[in-house]
Amino acid sequence: MDLKEAKAAVKPYLTTKRYEHTLRVADTAAELSDRFHASKNKAQFAAVFHDYAKYRSVNEMKRWILQSPELPKDLLYYHPELWHGPVGSILVEREHGIKDREIQSAVRYHTTGKAHMSDLELIVFVADYIEPGRDFPGLDKIREMAEHDLVKTAWMVSSNTIAYLLKKGNPIYPDTFYAYNDLTKRINGGN
Repeated sequence: MDLKEAKAAVKPYLTTKRYEHTLRVADTAAELSDRFHASKNKAQFAAVFHDYAKYRSVNEMKRWILQSPELPKDLLYYHPELWHGPVGSILVEREHGIKDREIQSAVRYHTTGKAHMSDLELIVFVADYIEPGRDFPGLDKIREMAEHDLVKTAWMVSSNTIAYLLKKGNPIYPDTFYAYNDLTKRINGGN
């Protein structure tokens, strides 16, 4: 499967607006991969598939979580909005034969993040947040950071996500805290 085929594969599963977002995330991931010396091909593929499961029904996603040994069952205790990344990581293999674990992991953790994210995971995590169609207070500062420091940018994304969820009074998935803590250690030199 090439990138054009990947885009065609996801299009029927997304709204027009979400598909356009997906294309912008793929372009942003390509730019970041060039800037931070990661695989552009893998970054674009992961970005194209990052929201692949977003509009699957809650019941379908729940079935995938329950029947997939590689997915944690505690996801079911959190908002279904979090489910599309992990479920998408399974569907890219089952429905499209994409067995690349790095791509699957970048799809899986693009919303929550996790501790010890690879550069590819960081790129998709950041690209989804800073793509040019997004517009909210503080985003310009994060985009500026993305010009030179991927880890610090991901930390800013993680910090903002946690602050947003706390402000809304929403529960926060543990991987989101693990991502924040790990990124904090990384920018502070591992201490």
